[in-house]
Amino acid sequence: MIYLQLFLVFFKIGLFSFGGGYAVLALIQKDIIENYQWVSMSEFTELVALSQITPGPISINLATHVGYKVGATLGSTIATIAVIVPSFIIITTIIVFLKKFSDSLIVKRALDALKLAVVGLILGAALSLFVKDNFIDLKSYIILVGVFIAGWFFNLGSMLLIALSGLVGIVLYYFL
Repeated sequence: MIYLQLFLVFFKIGLFSFGGGYAVLALIQKDIIENYQWVSMSEFTELVALSQITPGPISINLATHVGYKVGATLGSTIATIAVIVPSFIIITTIIVFLKKFSDSLIVKRALDALKLAVVGLILGAALSLFVKDNFIDLKSYIILVGVFIAGWFFNLGSMLLIALSGLVGIVLYYFL
């Protein structure tokens, strides 16, 4: 039964995370923390961070990690396959129809609307991670504000921001 649940949950996540896992972090969080209690909020935060440092899309990495925690190797395999299958189905369907209707004004407007919706979902996912458990003390807030300012006003790339926040963290937590 657990394998069927893993498949259905991660199939749904794969179905609704087409185009990016960040857009559905709230959905993933609701299913794996609230509905099934497969992981705690702190474990989820750690899994999101771990998914950032491992190659591949975040939803696939989360499926692999959660699937392994819940159902060992078979659970990991089932969850990973389940999160990938909807993308293959969707992209095949899109290719067939987009070739026929690529010049349509309706299609162009629909794609523009989808871009806005994805931005909103990513913002919602980012806001859902702003919980007290994710911030240890004032120093972690300083790092957050510094990364935001450096990224927004100085247009620094994400890899540089990660490296700089790590260096600032080392200074703040080990030398001050």
